[in-house]
Amino acid sequence: MTDPNQRIAARFQDALVGNYAPQPVALVSGEGCHVVDAAGRRYLDLMAGVSTCALGHCHPKLAAALEAQARKLWHVSNHFFTEPVVRAAELICAHSFAEKVFFGNSGTEANEAALKLARRYHRLRGEDRFEFVAFDRGFHGRTLFALSATGTPAYWEGFEPLVPGFRHVSFGDLDGVKAQLSERTAGILVEPIQGEGGVHLPPPGFLEGLRRLADENGCLLLFDEVQTGLGRTGSLFGYQHFGVTPDILTLAKALGNGLPIGAVATTAEIASALTPGSHGTTLGGNPLATAVAAAVLEELTEGGVLERARATAARLAERLETLPERVPEGRVQAVRGVGFLWGIELSEPARPVIDRCRERGVLVIPAGANVLRLAPPVVLNPEEADAGLDVIEEALGAE
Repeated sequence: MTDPNQRIAARFQDALVGNYAPQPVALVSGEGCHVVDAAGRRYLDLMAGVSTCALGHCHPKLAAALEAQARKLWHVSNHFFTEPVVRAAELICAHSFAEKVFFGNSGTEANEAALKLARRYHRLRGEDRFEFVAFDRGFHGRTLFALSATGTPAYWEGFEPLVPGFRHVSFGDLDGVKAQLSERTAGILVEPIQGEGGVHLPPPGFLEGLRRLADENGCLLLFDEVQTGLGRTGSLFGYQHFGVTPDILTLAKALGNGLPIGAVATTAEIASALTPGSHGTTLGGNPLATAVAAAVLEELTEGGVLERARATAARLAERLETLPERVPEGRVQAVRGVGFLWGIELSEPARPVIDRCRERGVLVIPAGANVLRLAPPVVLNPEEADAGLDVIEEALGAE
């Protein structure tokens, strides 16, 4: 076995649990929107660590922030104050509706904390509200509480019984949501754009309708922005793109640009339900992760990244919306997306197309069995976008 990618893959299979099915390359380095495998081959990365490396790989400002913090303090736990966690929280609050932030280690932890917070908020007000309305095709994480919120039964297999209290409705069905609301409803949990479920955008008026229904019912509106937050829609947060403000917002992925971190952002009133000892995490909000998160937020809000990204976003939209016209008829069933999150629904399984793209030097991922998902870094430039889309078109035209 001479291919170093195969050697690493074989060691992976021997040593790790087999719950993943990686593409057959071992990536060893990256810079900007490109990564390099163990054999030295370079790829254009249009998946960004599953919507995570929004600022690309090894961004110099983030690397500098991590190195500087690593030489000062790694971890002391939340029994003590640290400056990086304060700075990261201040930046989230300064650029959103939020007044308070809780940090965890991942998106699923953020959603877990948000669901617990919603229940406890109502309980402390003397309200027996413990149910949630969530959506078919939704994805909110792998812990049992977050998994129960996930509206894709394939993820449940073998893990039942799930946490009770979830009612799933078709994404976009306001009447269905209204029918499920009651005096027991603690909150409505929704992704502004369904990512894992196939990149589905909300129908016009849907998110506004959820806000109205939550207000009328007296429950909370929770936005899962683990995938849509931090520039992916073109706005800093997805709720800003759609003009609908939630009560609780969850973040992860791009917040650490690859370092493990998640966050719950909310109002001071709602946050007051989490009193000392009611919820916690050993590693959440550690100085390394929050120093990088602060650098991410500073770069996105002060570095002109989102302003420069508009040209690329426009180029992606222009070419993707006309993609069905340039590939064999019927192969592309639909194209959905906004900003730097797109889904290309195919009439065939996505995996062979993903393989053909990789063989041509472009990395993409699926969102379900037959949807090709593009979630590139927001620092992608128009020339890189064109190069990547050229390969995708070629792969879609190949047999």
